[in-house]
Amino acid sequence: MTTTTPPTIMLIDDDSRNIFALTAVLKSRGFTCVTTTSAAEGVSLLEAQPGIGIVLLDMMMPEMDGYETLSRIRKGRRSDIPVIAVTAQAMAGDREKCIQAGANAYVSKPINVDELLTLLQRYLP
Repeated sequence: MTTTTPPTIMLIDDDSRNIFALTAVLKSRGFTCVTTTSAAEGVSLLEAQPGIGIVLLDMMMPEMDGYETLSRIRKGRRSDIPVIAVTAQAMAGDREKCIQAGANAYVSKPINVDELLTLLQRYLP
């Protein structure tokens, strides 16, 4: 019997506390995580590491926000990778704005872990 390793999840979030908490939850579920607090670094890492299977992207970051990051991802070599927008913005229309910008799905903070796990199952190979 062979076991397959789940694809790596990339977390891009400027708040290291969010990364710490989410990584702890995901690792406890058997996922491997790559993290960065810089959107530009995240785009570079995504291009360099083919094992990344999905991106959890904070939409509100300094320097380069999630919308610009999504645009760069969708124009790069990994343009087809699933991206889940993660944001504290939960106003009417925010989900649609994220999807129109190129995200596959959207979750609001604080993150409902069950909802996130359902999305991961849907989008990971």
